[in-house]
Amino acid sequence: MTFEHICVTHEGPLAVVTLNRPQRRNALSLDLMLELIRCLDDIGRNRDLRAVILAAAGKVFCSGHDLAEMTGRDINEYRRIFDVCTELMTKIQSIPQPVIAEVQGIATAAGCQLVATCDLALASEEAAFATPGVKIGLFCTTPMVALTRAVGRKRALQMLLTGEFVDARTAADWGLVNQVVPAAELSAATRQLAAKIAGASSLVVALGKQAYYTQIDLDQPKAYAYAKEVMSMNALAADAQEGIGAFLGKRSPCWSGR
Repeated sequence: MTFEHICVTHEGPLAVVTLNRPQRRNALSLDLMLELIRCLDDIGRNRDLRAVILAAAGKVFCSGHDLAEMTGRDINEYRRIFDVCTELMTKIQSIPQPVIAEVQGIATAAGCQLVATCDLALASEEAAFATPGVKIGLFCTTPMVALTRAVGRKRALQMLLTGEFVDARTAADWGLVNQVVPAAELSAATRQLAAKIAGASSLVVALGKQAYYTQIDLDQPKAYAYAKEVMSMNALAADAQEGIGAFLGKRSPCWSGR
């Protein structure tokens, strides 16, 4: 597939998707979001790909929605933009492969939402995060959904109500990103994490990712009821039997993806 606003490369079992509108601070235009959805949909169907790295060209990871598309429209056009944005965020969490954000610079508004939505996120020491919509009269309501689930109520509201930046170390303390590394080490650290994921059974990783997002908002009794059924079915899988046998036999497993 060819794209205008993103670049896609494969590094063995890893797909690297790069936002490629540096001249527009990698703003999420409608066309860019639609390209990302198509790209992730294609990746999701490719069983040879085990993990996805979401990176960005230039100094800014993502500045959020393209404000040039946010003036002089009617309500249906605005709904279309936020419908597509919601579809994109849902797609990230619904494909079988874990998606890792590689955040080299600032991520604001829907860009911060993008980081919060990704399954995992690594950031450089130069990265910073904000939901500054309140400052321009457009509250970051849709980013709020992902942000609150990542950092909790009080911290999310602090970011949403002040619009102030949170540095990378604070973002890691709050749970918005998993790890902070020097800028020069970001690419290698992201790939090291992706490679660890790619070394596991693709079936089991996909099953686990789906189960995680299904149980996370259930109350505890329902979560356990669901999780025990998933784990019982998982135990029947060839890869589960192979992995257990390999552990007991003190050998490396040979995954089949079944």
